Amino acid sequence: MAISGIFSALVIGLIIGALGRLIVPGKQRIPIWLTILIGIVAALIGTFAANALGVGDTRGIDWIELIIQIALAAGGVSLAARMYVRRHL
Repeated sequence: MAISGIFSALVIGLIIGALGRLIVPGKQRIPIWLTILIGIVAALIGTFAANALGVGDTRGIDWIELIIQIALAAGGVSLAARMYVRRHL
């Protein structure tokens, strides 16, 4: 993966975290910085997973890669919300 790919994954990660949080039902009591961090990690892992599956390098918008990233972010937000609430009660 080139530097431009990593940079774009980080920028997209900011958006991915917000979309992942919107997908998870209910109110998540986690800070915004944690949501952004989850989005960045989900974007990077999703990019590597899409490339491993052979669907990450297409022309135009990689819809399958975006779906993988958003699903990972939603799972990460859900997990973090459960863990963060238990820890900060």
